[in-house]
Order: sequence, then structure tokens, then C-alpha cells
Amino acid sequence: MNVLDPAVVHHLMEGVPEGAGVTRAVKRYHEVASLYESPRDDDPVVYEVYTHDVGPKTKGNLLWGLTVMKPVDSHGECNMTRGHFHEDRDCTEYYFCLRGEGLLLLMDESGETWAERMCEGSLHHIDGHVAHRCVNTSATEELWVGACWPTVSGHDYAAIERREFGYRVKRAGDEIVFEKR
Repeated sequence: MNVLDPAVVHHLMEGVPEGAGVTRAVKRYHEVASLYESPRDDDPVVYEVYTHDVGPKTKGNLLWGLTVMKPVDSHGECNMTRGHFHEDRDCTEYYFCLRGEGLLLLMDESGETWAERMCEGSLHHIDGHVAHRCVNTSATEELWVGACWPTVSGHDYAAIERREFGYRVKRAGDEIVFEKR
């Protein structure tokens, strides 16, 4: 019998996925500045996304990913991902927090918004009809969030551009404050 070495290794608590089929995308502040109430003048890296894609986008195939969110804010407003619905609303997703603390903002199609606390080890099942966005609430620590989702789900960012999540998440000293949009 032939025993092969793994094509990809992901030391979940210590590192990012590495190997065949892993891509890395870097988001800088200017690419997400429109999300924030008060823009910054500089252009730091706000998050990195590592994705392992092994095959065609067909029903049954899955993607594996990791988002590394930097402890960056915009005049007190916490760092956040763009957020999205899935193009195929029948596709669910799992998020799992590997490092740091933050929030998983969730919004249904009517605009109702709520959040789940993310902490090391937390597991989050996301219904396909619910938009989702990660928020790093720390001023000093990165937030690492793993994900597994169907290759056919797609990302519907346009729906969020038409109707943003119902709350802004800000840091006021050591407190997290929610401001209704």
C-alpha cells in the first residue's frame, strides 16, 4: 500500500494552512473603508484570508479557510470583515474561533441583527439565510476564525451594500458599545 504525505497541513492553534491548493488574500483598509463611519488616513492590513480549494465548484465539495483579523480600528469602530449572505441560500457554513475574542454579527433577510460571542474554541453554525460578519473586538490581539463551507455557496456582498448590518461595534476604553445604524 502506498502512504502519501498530506497535501495540506493546518496546525490549527499555531499556524495558517500551508500546501497545495492554499491561497492567501490580503485585505487592506482602503478596500473596506466604506464600512466605517469615520475613515482612517493610513492603509494597514486589516485581515488575511487563507483558503484551501481542492476541486470544482460542485454540490458536495467543501472549502476550508482561515481569516486572521488584525487588532485595527477606525476611530474606535472595531475591525470587521465585509460580511455576506451566500448566493445559494441553501448552503450553511461553520465558523470556529481558534484565537482571540470577537463577535460574529448575524443578520436575517429582514434586517434583524444579533451577535454571537466568539472566543477560543467556540463553534458557530450559520444558516444559509443569515448574513455573517466577523468583528475583532480586541485592541491588541488578532482574531483567528476558521471556516468550512460548500464550494457552490458563493458570496453575496451586494445584499450587504444595499442593507448594512443593523449595528456598528465600537470600543470605548475597555467597553464594547453597539450603535444602531
